[in-house]
Amino acid sequence: MPSNQSISASIFPKKGNTKKGNETRSALIRSGVELMTTYGYISSNIENILKQVGVPKGSFYYYFKSKEDFGKAIIASYDRFFAHKLDKHLNNSSIKSPIARIKAFYEDAKQGMAKYDYNRGCLIGELIQEESLLPQGYAQLLEQILQSWQVKIEKCLELANKSGEINSKIDCKLLSEFFWLGWEGAVTRSKLLKKSEPLDTFITVFVNMTIK
Repeated sequence: MPSNQSISASIFPKKGNTKKGNETRSALIRSGVELMTTYGYISSNIENILKQVGVPKGSFYYYFKSKEDFGKAIIASYDRFFAHKLDKHLNNSSIKSPIARIKAFYEDAKQGMAKYDYNRGCLIGELIQEESLLPQGYAQLLEQILQSWQVKIEKCLELANKSGEINSKIDCKLLSEFFWLGWEGAVTRSKLLKKSEPLDTFITVFVNMTIK
């Protein structure tokens, strides 16, 4: 499986590497992230994205070979953003408790959903729901990203284990997988209900079942 970096590199256009061209490409990706976290891949209209950025319809293929390649660029961009968010909280040494770091991530993510009135969810979760309709190779890419996020939670739980904050019998790898299974479901339902209660319920149960 290629890395996200190699995926990103493979979809850059062969021409147009000017500063303005790169800025336009980045603007298209940002707009695509906004639209796809709201409507998913299938219902996201390329024309609406081009109109929002101010790019003529015929110019899309100057920046991307296809909607499939555009989607890969959006996924890679979102993964970088979300991985940075995770690292910022889970590696925050100023917070001594690893479980508190996970809770800090949850608070940040919850505020992000509230900021957009719960209209935007997790892009990866949105796309997973459309898996059978997505281009070939997307499923493997999404699983690769989830696995990388899972490792980040697993390492944080291992720190909690070593510090005695959680039960020593806990399987950190298994629990980190459970975290993302529950998290994606909670995000989806929070988006459905337009409120934070599903996220709140999930993190409360997760913490209570984890700590001693």
